[in-house]
Amino acid sequence: MNVGVTEGQDDSFTTFFNESVAGKYVPRSIFVDLEPTVVDEARTGVYRDLYHPEQMICGKEDAANNYARGHYTVGKEIIDLVMDRIRRLADQCSGLQGFLLTHSFGGGTGSGFSSLLIERLAIDYGKKSKLEFCVYPAPRVSTAVVEPYNAVLTTHSTLEHADCSFMMDNEAIYDLCRKNLDVERPTYTNLNRLISQVVSSITASLRFDGALNVDLTEFQTNLVPYPRIHYPLVSYSPIISAEKAYHEQLTTTEITNRCFEPTNQMVKCDPRHGQYMACCLLYRGDVVPKDVNAAICAIKSKRTVQFVEWCPTGFKVGINYQPPTTVPGGDQAKLLRALCMLSNSTAISEAWARLDHKFDLMFTKRAFVHWYVGEGMEEGEFIEAREDLAALEKDYEEVEATASDYDDEY
Repeated sequence: MNVGVTEGQDDSFTTFFNESVAGKYVPRSIFVDLEPTVVDEARTGVYRDLYHPEQMICGKEDAANNYARGHYTVGKEIIDLVMDRIRRLADQCSGLQGFLLTHSFGGGTGSGFSSLLIERLAIDYGKKSKLEFCVYPAPRVSTAVVEPYNAVLTTHSTLEHADCSFMMDNEAIYDLCRKNLDVERPTYTNLNRLISQVVSSITASLRFDGALNVDLTEFQTNLVPYPRIHYPLVSYSPIISAEKAYHEQLTTTEITNRCFEPTNQMVKCDPRHGQYMACCLLYRGDVVPKDVNAAICAIKSKRTVQFVEWCPTGFKVGINYQPPTTVPGGDQAKLLRALCMLSNSTAISEAWARLDHKFDLMFTKRAFVHWYVGEGMEEGEFIEAREDLAALEKDYEEVEATASDYDDEY
């Protein structure tokens, strides 16, 4: 991109891009992996000229699906370099709002190194927002046997430091690609394109104009009722192929209703089994407040969408005039309007319970634990992490329980 900003031109893209001496726009992003192959794809891929070579950091040996390697041994060697690069990027910002981290829960680098990075960010940039986009272990599809260990350990170590974590799981997104986009055998490219639409919607208000703009801190203020309960569910609509879109009338009410359907959630859990604490609706495209209000009124009258007693309004709305864009050669239809919904629901505790159960099955036999201990961890850390997640499940139960207590008091 080599466009100079002229007087009166919109320069809000500078939120995510830095202008170089040559007038080139360089993304304010850093790619880190403990092994070179994945980062090399970006280095040699279609967009290789876009990124600064120093912002692609990789080690020589990977974390081998082992949280302890990513957090203690291999990760420790590279963390100072990563923090130095982050500091340089942060210094070039005129008003640093926060950090967006994308990582997985199941891998060694995704769990171990990411939690180490978030801990360091919390020390150096304590007041700044830290939002995570996490790929959570799917219920049935798994890429590693020790996923439950890694996911429980990383959740425990980032629980205090991350401000808001948007969860997605590959299985739920896989199903969305199959059912809604008619992609018979979805690849990671298909899944990533869907995730990128969500990330794009969340950051749209920082990049484009709109009637109701939402910045990073507003997500926390409206979505996180208690510091520990910061795991909103993500859903997006319409996820639709070009052939289907041709026949559908995608009104604001229609796309709003779709977002509340369990099949559109990006984590396998049923929001009808829980209660909503807060809900953030981020509309994009030609959406007017009048239609949004009508859609929300229709949702509120539904019996299936239950809010906790202590949250009377429940809806935070963002409207952005920029319609979503599609990737060239992608499978999603080009649309006039779309909606990304972030909802903090107690239903997510289903996902935690599933994870804890898998953890318990392995840990009672102490299976695979020696690999972690060999990298300098102690068994006590597993026990502590598991207790923390049990407490998190309890927190969600209590949030739901307060509704009935409230009735009794009155």
